[in-house]
Amino acid sequence: MIGKIAIAFLVVLAVLLVVVATRPADFHIERSLSVAVPPDRVFPHVNDFHAWADWSPWEKLDPKMERSFTGPTTGPGAGYGWRSDNGKVGEGRMTIERSEPSSQVAIRLDFIKPMTATNAINFTLAPEGGGTKVTWTMDGRNGFMGKAFSLVMNMDKLVGGDFERGLASLKAVAESTPSAPPAAKNPGQ
Repeated sequence: MIGKIAIAFLVVLAVLLVVVATRPADFHIERSLSVAVPPDRVFPHVNDFHAWADWSPWEKLDPKMERSFTGPTTGPGAGYGWRSDNGKVGEGRMTIERSEPSSQVAIRLDFIKPMTATNAINFTLAPEGGGTKVTWTMDGRNGFMGKAFSLVMNMDKLVGGDFERGLASLKAVAESTPSAPPAAKNPGQ
């Protein structure tokens, strides 16, 4: 009897391992939202990690989270690290790899805890009427444990919900921020 139970357990385990191993490794999460201001009014809120505290959905999960900033304030090389002990935010860092004014910000996202992973984040700002279509994407590759996790948790819904909340906050912040004053005119013009 115990032998039959052990064999059944091993068969179920083998099937589970095969199912996990055959899951797709690559993933893509994407959300978009229209904002009623031009791209140059949205861009500074994404291109400067100091500004993320105003709209990022993860910033509010732990007010005691340790934060650090490295490199330039904005654009390529700007870095942001975080560490939280409350179990909701974990630990990681982001680095802006590419920044095209009022158009795109590409970020390398390195998770350290609760598990290690490296993902690519991309914000695309496209003119749309008098406003901006903001698209936030994350692309990455799951290892075996990530594939197993995806059997019980839908990452698109989990992270996508955070993206939706973040985009709604970004929209509110960008739309409520006064436009920059016009550049001073050259008296010789």
